[in-house]
Formats: sequence, C-alpha cells, structure tokens
Amino acid sequence: MNSAMENQTATVKFLLLGFTDDATLQIFLFLIFLLIYIITLSGNVLIMLVIKADPQLHTPMYFFLTNLSLIDICFSSVTVPKMLENLLATEKTISLSSCIAQIFFFIFMVGTEIFLLSAMAYDRYAAICHPLRYSTIISRQACSQMVLGAWISGFVDSLVNTLFLTGLHFRNRGSINHFSCELPLLLQLSCTSTFANEMVILTFSMALGFASLLLIIASYVRIISTVLKIQSADGRQKAFSTCTSHLMVVLLFCGTAFIRYMRPASSYSETVDKLVSVQYSILTPMLNAIIYSLKNKEVKKAIKKLVKNKILTLF
Repeated sequence: MNSAMENQTATVKFLLLGFTDDATLQIFLFLIFLLIYIITLSGNVLIMLVIKADPQLHTPMYFFLTNLSLIDICFSSVTVPKMLENLLATEKTISLSSCIAQIFFFIFMVGTEIFLLSAMAYDRYAAICHPLRYSTIISRQACSQMVLGAWISGFVDSLVNTLFLTGLHFRNRGSINHFSCELPLLLQLSCTSTFANEMVILTFSMALGFASLLLIIASYVRIISTVLKIQSADGRQKAFSTCTSHLMVVLLFCGTAFIRYMRPASSYSETVDKLVSVQYSILTPMLNAIIYSLKNKEVKKAIKKLVKNKILTLF
C-alpha cells in the first residue's frame, strides 16, 4: 500500500446514515438488534458445543454444520457491533480503513458460506443418491478438503475485491445511506473510475457465486429425482427430512442475497435495500441456528441430552 493510500485510510471518514434520525426509535432498534445478536451468538455456540459433546454427531454433515455456525457467528459480528455502536453514537462515522476491513470480512463470510452450502448440498446428494458409497465419497479427508476449500475460496474472493479498492480515491465525509459499509455503496463515493472494480465483481464474484448455486441446484435435482423413486411414503419422508433444514437455509440465504443484488435498477429502493440487508446479514445467521435446532431431530435430541446432563451435575 503506497503512502498516499495509507494517509487516505487514516484521514478519510464516512457518515453511516443508518435507519433513522429519531432518537427514541434508535434506542428501540438498538435493543432489538442487541437481542438478535445475543440469540445468534448463543444459538450458534450451543450448536457447536452440542456437536462436539455428542459422539453420535461426529459425522460429515455435522462437521459442515459446525463450520456453518462458526461462519454465522463471524458474519453477524462483521456488521452488528458497529451498527449497535452507531445507534447510540452522536456522530455515526466510520474510517475508510475500517470500512474496507468491514467489506473484506463481509465478502469473506458471504463467499465462504455459499461455498460451504454447496458442499453441504453435495453431502446430502451423496448420502441420498449413493448411500452405499457415502463413506467413500464423503471421507474424512474429502470432508476436510471441501471445508478448507470453502474458507480459501471465500478469502480469495474477498481479497481480490478489496485489493482493487487500494487504487481508488474517496472524498472525505461522504454519506453512506446504510447501516454498514458494502462494496457497491463505497464505490459510489469514489472520485476515480470504478470500472475495474465493477468488472471484478461481475466476473469473479458472480462466476463463483453462480457456480456454487448451480452445484446446489444440480444436487437437489438429483436428490428429488432419487427420492421420488422410493416406493414407500415413509422412506420418501425420511429421505427428505435429512435435507429440509439445509434447503431452508439455502433458500433463506441465497434468496435474499439474490433480491439484494440482482433486482432491476428501476425497482431500487433504499428502504427495501436496508431491509433485505438486515434479512441476510443479521437475521439469517440467527435463523440458521434456530432452523437447525428446531427442525433437526438429532440436534434437538442432543441438546436435550446435554441440558439433562448439566442439570444432573448440579445435584
């Protein structure tokens, strides 16, 4: 990073306009989002502890779920703490360096989650479509490689996108009409051409995102095709039940992200944009934990077992 860029990141600040100027409403939103953040952290930590404590959950599917919970903890922690701070602060500012850091970790977590969700879809495909070969296809080594690949791919995606920001110049005290820094919004404040950045977003990020999405769709097409061939209704229900939670998480995450970034420019609304961003960056990490806690019988059973053991140790 050159000296001009270092000086810029140290001096340039932006105003995060957030949700509202109403002080009473800001306090109300602070309490709501603080509660959501606490539920997100506690729910995902609980899932990780339950999986670690129960040997019956030491399988590839729950290894993936442990990483998903870790990602959701990191994902919500990228934006929520700063948003909570600004809801109570008089001057709602963020430095350029903090803004770029927030964008880096945001893209890192989004990219890693979509890659991990595609790996989880492939895991369900192998379990349902090739049950006799499942342990061979999703071996311990293959499982570790897919998870490591998801983290590395997310990191590379984020690094490529944020490195291009070092060549841009930004005007001081620019306003971002959002509760956090997002790459498209930061590019709007650049005093120099952002054509290269926009091309990187379109080619690199979109290509990786759509490749992951296509793998998920292909996996579920094969899963549905295989399940429909099962003769008994109980067999079909049991097969579908193993991937219900994952499918709900995929629809929740990918659906809202698609609405956020793929809708026509003519239908753009700042209010809708903020609400959709709240959905996939704040609510989704919380809902993922709730979905896997309430919809997954094995996780529910393990949680009850863990709570029961803890209660017994107190007496």
